[in-house]
Amino acid sequence: MVTAIVIPLICIYFYWLTKKEMRDSHQKWLLLKNVAEEAMISGEIVHISGQKQRFSYHRFVYVHELTIQSELKKWKVKKIIPIEKGFQISHLKIGTIVRIYGNWKKDYFVVSRIQNMK
Repeated sequence: MVTAIVIPLICIYFYWLTKKEMRDSHQKWLLLKNVAEEAMISGEIVHISGQKQRFSYHRFVYVHELTIQSELKKWKVKKIIPIEKGFQISHLKIGTIVRIYGNWKKDYFVVSRIQNMK
């Protein structure tokens, strides 16, 4: 009798916990698009690379890594984009002079938006 009550309660609890974690993970994944524009870097793009990475379960992000040469220093810059329907990779070229807005995370700069300087 106790088993007939306890086992379904345990299953319901773990189902609820899993749904909560998936909802939180989805929110974190969507918030990757919203980066505060606290600083600005400008310079020339000297290296471009990008790769698709797993964020969680069936959610992926595209990490676009750039190396920017300013007048004084080289900066490592990452633009992290959640892969959704209609996702397109930005078409940046080496040698393009850009102004990048975003903020600092540890040893790299996280990008909010990239503006071409013409």
